[in-house]
Amino acid sequence: MAVNSYMVPLGSAAPDFDLPTISGGRLALSSLKGSPVLVVFLSNHCPYVRRIENGLGPYATDYLGRVTTVAISSNDVVNYPDDDTEHLIEQARRAGFGFPYLIDETQDVARAYRAACTPDFFLYDADHRLAYRGEFDGARPRNDEPVTGTSLRTATDAMLSGQTLPNQNPSLGCGIKWKPGNEPE
Repeated sequence: MAVNSYMVPLGSAAPDFDLPTISGGRLALSSLKGSPVLVVFLSNHCPYVRRIENGLGPYATDYLGRVTTVAISSNDVVNYPDDDTEHLIEQARRAGFGFPYLIDETQDVARAYRAACTPDFFLYDADHRLAYRGEFDGARPRNDEPVTGTSLRTATDAMLSGQTLPNQNPSLGCGIKWKPGNEPE
């Protein structure tokens, strides 16, 4: 069942995190001070993510040095084993992700960000204040719209140039697969 992202208030501070990467290291938000950051919640199995994943690598490459892209997987891997580390590594290779892919095993980070679906995009300015939360573009599993990232790219360009950001449409995707008892209230 498709779920819309929550429209977290603009200007909200980015919740801190310090999570393991799929490559064996760790990454903390505090290490990205002074850099705009895109935090995107992803999964391997979701058809909404699969539909746009080949556009996410080029986005990150195009904004390299201006925006740091970080992906986080928060799904319950016991009940959704296609989202375990091995499958995320496979996805990163398949989709050409050259950015850190983190694992939120406790799901605390997803809850702190109020992430609701995969994909779910949170773009923060250099002060790590929320500038955009919404869709990548209008491409969905059941339409023929091209994967361009136009919604996120337009917002990113506006943020980087200090302009007013455009209207923001919520992202749409598979609901985060919460571990029993972890569901947000």
